[in-house]
Amino acid sequence: MKNKTIAIIPARGGSKRLPEKNIKLLDGIPLIAHSILFAKANSDIISEIYVSTDNKKIKEIAMQFGAKVIDRPAELSGDFEPTVSALKHVLSTIETVENVVLLQATNPLRPVSLLKEAFGIFQNNNCDSLFTVTRNHQKFGKIVNDKFIPFNYEIGQRSQDLDPLYFENGLLYISKGKLILENIIISENVFPFQINHPFATVDIDTEEDFNHAVFLKNLMEINRK
Repeated sequence: MKNKTIAIIPARGGSKRLPEKNIKLLDGIPLIAHSILFAKANSDIISEIYVSTDNKKIKEIAMQFGAKVIDRPAELSGDFEPTVSALKHVLSTIETVENVVLLQATNPLRPVSLLKEAFGIFQNNNCDSLFTVTRNHQKFGKIVNDKFIPFNYEIGQRSQDLDPLYFENGLLYISKGKLILENIIISENVFPFQINHPFATVDIDTEEDFNHAVFLKNLMEINRK
């Protein structure tokens, strides 16, 4: 189907630093389900939602929340296997799609309007990939031979005068399906979509990361009241 856009959520069962993190409850909802619900809330853009997993519990939860599941082979489920291999495997098992929205289960909190804004830019700029970035205002440096060497500033320089640096926050990726079949998610013709939001600091790999997500979720709920 031409111009079809799908969402893919990769979610392995193995997690050493935070066991079973993808099904851990955040605000009473399994972590992976937050990304599924985000995709469902954008059904005007996303026609189908796929979860790629090697885990029975994740599979059951994904289906319960309305996603389709693609069973990921063991050879694509290792700790060092790149995300693009899971995406490519999904595309190899379904009909041709135009665009893929990658939603990472470890980034469960996203502004409501994020995909609509990002997808509009993706289409209007004729780019073949887009990812979200956030400005970082910290002063970075290296330690070489026990000496601190500033990287993005000079000693004494004010933080507000730094040249802007940005980090890949992981909230959202959009790529042409044909790119992913070439093992590419972020192309040379990528659009860096800036988002400065507290949710951009959430990427859950440890218990501390999870607690940070809980804190921000509760804080945002309080501010809405």
